[in-house]
Amino acid sequence: MKKKWIYFIVFLILLAVEFFIGIFVHDRFIRPYVGDVIVVIVLYFLIRSISPEKPAFLCLWIFLFAVFVEATQVFPLVDLLGIKNRFIRVVMGTSFSWKDMIAYIAGSVVNLIMDLRIFKEVTTRGGKKE
Repeated sequence: MKKKWIYFIVFLILLAVEFFIGIFVHDRFIRPYVGDVIVVIVLYFLIRSISPEKPAFLCLWIFLFAVFVEATQVFPLVDLLGIKNRFIRVVMGTSFSWKDMIAYIAGSVVNLIMDLRIFKEVTTRGGKKE
C-alpha cells in the first residue's frame, strides 16, 4: 500500500511539471521534446500507482501506447473526429513527428532503467522482498 502512494505522489509531481511546461514554457526544446520524454514517465508512474507489483513488459506497453497515439497523428484524428476542445487536442496531438518517437524511446529507456535498477534496489534488501 505504501508503494502505491509513493508512485502516485511521483505521478502527481511529474504531471505538475508537464502542466508547467505546457503552460509556461514556449521554447523549441523543453516543451516539444523533454515534455514528450516526461509524458511516457508520467504514464509509467500512473500505472505503477494503480498496480505497484512489477507488471511484465510495462515499459514496452507504455512505449507502444505512445507510438499508437503518435501514429493517430499521421491521419489528423482530432480533425477527423471534429474535436475542438484545446486540452483534448493537446493530449492527443495534432501532428506526427519522428522526433517525438525518439523522445518516447528516451522516456521508455528511463522507465526501463528505473525498473531494472532503482526499483529493484528499493524493493529488495538482502535478497528479501519487502
